[in-house]
Amino acid sequence: MRRAVFCLAETGAALSALHHRARLPGAEHLPARGPVLLVGNHGLWGYETPAFFHLIHRATGRYPLGLAERGFFKIPLVRTVLPWLGGVEGTRDNALASLRQGHLVVCYPGGAWETFKKPRHHYTPRWEGTVGFGVDGTFLCPKDERWCVPLAPGEKYRVPLGVGLGPLPLPVKMTFAMGPALRPPPADAPESRLKHFRDRLAALAGDFLARHDS
Repeated sequence: MRRAVFCLAETGAALSALHHRARLPGAEHLPARGPVLLVGNHGLWGYETPAFFHLIHRATGRYPLGLAERGFFKIPLVRTVLPWLGGVEGTRDNALASLRQGHLVVCYPGGAWETFKKPRHHYTPRWEGTVGFGVDGTFLCPKDERWCVPLAPGEKYRVPLGVGLGPLPLPVKMTFAMGPALRPPPADAPESRLKHFRDRLAALAGDFLARHDS
């Protein structure tokens, strides 16, 4: 069962990459082995993730681990299947443990803020207040918030109602730009240094978005 689900997901990811003519400039920065933490911005609904993981595996032969929204692991079926596909509950301890084991780990500091961003925030990193680690043109989203629905009563994230071409997302081109490696602050660094490093990463992500948004 697990193998069948994984193969189905791999096929879907490859088709998504093909549908969007996805490319990975800067893949030469990815090492073939050893711990790596990739930090980036989420696209709308997190739809771009399978294509991104597919490109990473094609470029390096490595299967990434993704730090996923912790709420997913409260859903019975999802919490079983997600680890089969490389999903790890997005906690600091899990991130550190995965890196110590030599994995290539992907995280999106913006989390659900970016996944369910409003139209005016498309192609903009949403990392407000985030120091830990917990392609927006693929769907048509109404600007009127009356066409959005909350995830749950009292929930701060709102899901826009919109689709692409019928059941398929719009065939926009996806570009995942990779930058050179940065050395993180030491484990005992003060919070002010962590925030400075976070701001530096956010600025770099914004710069990549500005240069590759087309």
